[in-house]
Amino acid sequence: MAIEEVEVDGPVYTMEEALTSVGIGKFQYMILSYAGLGSISEAVETMILSVIGPALRSQWSLSPTQESLMTTVVFVGMLIGAFSWGFITDSYGRRKGLFCIAIVTSSCATLSTFSPNYNWLLAVRMVVGFGAGGGPVYGSWFLEFVPSQNRGMWMIIYAGFWTIGTILEALLAMLIMPRLGWRWLLALSSIPSFAALFLFVFTVESPRYMCARGRTRDAYDILKKIAVVNKTQLPPGKLVSSQVSEVHEELLSPGKFRVENLKSGFSSLLMLLSPALRRNTLLIWMVFIGNGFLYYGIILLTSLFSSGQCLHSSIALHMNDDQSLYTNVAINSLAEIPGTLLAAIMVDKVGRKFSTALMFALSFLFLLPLLAPQLPALTTALLFGARTFISGSFVIVNVYCREIYPTSVRSTGIGVATSVGRIGPMISPMVVVQLLRRCHQMAAIICFEAVLVLSAVGVMLFSVETKGRELIDTHVG
Repeated sequence: MAIEEVEVDGPVYTMEEALTSVGIGKFQYMILSYAGLGSISEAVETMILSVIGPALRSQWSLSPTQESLMTTVVFVGMLIGAFSWGFITDSYGRRKGLFCIAIVTSSCATLSTFSPNYNWLLAVRMVVGFGAGGGPVYGSWFLEFVPSQNRGMWMIIYAGFWTIGTILEALLAMLIMPRLGWRWLLALSSIPSFAALFLFVFTVESPRYMCARGRTRDAYDILKKIAVVNKTQLPPGKLVSSQVSEVHEELLSPGKFRVENLKSGFSSLLMLLSPALRRNTLLIWMVFIGNGFLYYGIILLTSLFSSGQCLHSSIALHMNDDQSLYTNVAINSLAEIPGTLLAAIMVDKVGRKFSTALMFALSFLFLLPLLAPQLPALTTALLFGARTFISGSFVIVNVYCREIYPTSVRSTGIGVATSVGRIGPMISPMVVVQLLRRCHQMAAIICFEAVLVLSAVGVMLFSVETKGRELIDTHVG
């Protein structure tokens, strides 16, 4: 199919040229702050069950399967949510999607605070997971306000808000759980999602999304506001919808596949699996599953060793008190700071593919000694290092996924990838908790190492390096 040609008199400029001209300034900082708030909310709601699980197990006399299920249902909700929100925001706009995500997450997070029993908590937290599953929309929305130069670094800065969320939740658990209990922790943890709802009034629609939908006049108005706030100027001439240029030929081959019209979420999914994108899509899904399994698996390892639930483990970290659990989880959460910083340094200098593969390899090396008995201090250090590199790989893969897809299906692409990736965290509790409870420590670590190898191979098979490439915009009629 041919792309619609736009004939205009006089000079013209594309969305990428417009964003480059207005540059990075106060407007993008405000957009980043709101998107970061959404990421903090997602991180907090995701992390919370790893710290309240032991308390609920004791209070409600839960079995290992019931305890694992509390984490699994959240990721089931996130799987459905990520899949759904991607379609919604590609069909109806980023801004409407952000509003609905904030409503669902904040309201259900509050309801979970008043859970009278296990089944109630299970059901409500699943809906919270559905809302939190829209987290990737915040990143896609922010990305579409950023020019291609140093785009990777800015997306890593955005990913740093997730790290802030995990650390805040761990510190909050240290302060709240021993004194006030899990209900207060759930209540205070809902503050970021409520803040995202109240501050929604200050958000604007993505100009890149509007331009991709053929609404160049509306897109121009937003770009004009950005230029005013940043105290810069738009290029002379008229804004036109970006066309697929030679720089994208490698990505769109074979078949030179083009899309003019996406009339439904189903057609968006078909595009992800088209001959042009199928290989990268399937590899991205595989890597997202692996990364999710590893990231949340390492969090569970720390939690289980610290809470004394693996009594015969040679590497148990617990000190026979609840405070040990919250302290070790907080220390392990700090590992995301160097991971994010390392990703920010490497992503635009080394490239997306090699950086991610290298981080998988380093994580492999840190987990390898845990096959044998280790001292508690060394175990803590090894888990810290493994989480450093897994968190770094996670944020870079998220950048790559958003860059590889056209604007018309970007939210769908990252949404579906995140949704499929939730299979990893759903499996993690079943594998990690069950194996460690039965004292099969070596088998659990071998599972981690195998997933790391498969994930690294998947990354190296990506067909395109997106470092320095302009984002693809396709006109939607």
